[in-house]
Amino acid sequence: MRALSWAYLAVAYAFVFLPVVVLVAFSFQDGRLPVPPFQGFTLDWYGRVLGERDLMEALVNSALVAAVSSLIALILGFLAAHALARVRLPGSVLMRGVLIAPMTVSYLIIALGLLTLFNQAGVRLSLWTAGVGHVVINLPLCFAITYAAMGDQQRNAERAARDLGAPEWKVLALVSAPMLAAPLAAAFFLSVTFSWDEFIIAFLLTRFDVTLPVEIWSMLRSGISPATNAVGSLVFLVSVTLVILLEVFVFRRAK
Repeated sequence: MRALSWAYLAVAYAFVFLPVVVLVAFSFQDGRLPVPPFQGFTLDWYGRVLGERDLMEALVNSALVAAVSSLIALILGFLAAHALARVRLPGSVLMRGVLIAPMTVSYLIIALGLLTLFNQAGVRLSLWTAGVGHVVINLPLCFAITYAAMGDQQRNAERAARDLGAPEWKVLALVSAPMLAAPLAAAFFLSVTFSWDEFIIAFLLTRFDVTLPVEIWSMLRSGISPATNAVGSLVFLVSVTLVILLEVFVFRRAK
């Protein structure tokens, strides 16, 4: 039975990570196409990618959109979670459902809805409109993680701070937020990860300044090459780095 469990685990990991291994391996292909047989090892494709101005601008755009949208989603999600966890409001269950609802909606539907809204309002498509879309998809995640972490311990500490005369903004900034540092950091890093490689919303809600996934799609339109594998490997490296940082600096400290 134990051997069967290990075999199942090995098959599951192979199913998940084999495409990534192939992607990374053929990013070092010393040839024009990332297909077997492997023709030799080279770092030239990474040099071309890092020297490509459009790709580097798209990378910076992705990092900017991911960081700013995740921070805004985190703040809004934290405030909404605190309000619904601490104050009994009529229809609070419905409010929680509405806040979490975007998690069940396709990114394509959200992007099309926002595109229609921006066109009707006369808003120019840009990185800011893509950022708004990423706030919409990440806010429910931040709300759910923060709301689930709130308990009686935080409630008692907040009550004590108010009894000592602390204004509400100090209670939030100096008591509630530090006590929820681990779940807040987890929500932020997960939001950055989701925003970093999101394509559909970024594609429909940007025009001239694009994010890295949109730039990669533009490269794929002209055919596959080891350069696209190199870009994909760099995107995967950033995502893995964020997950490792989350594990080292958040989850282990929380334990």
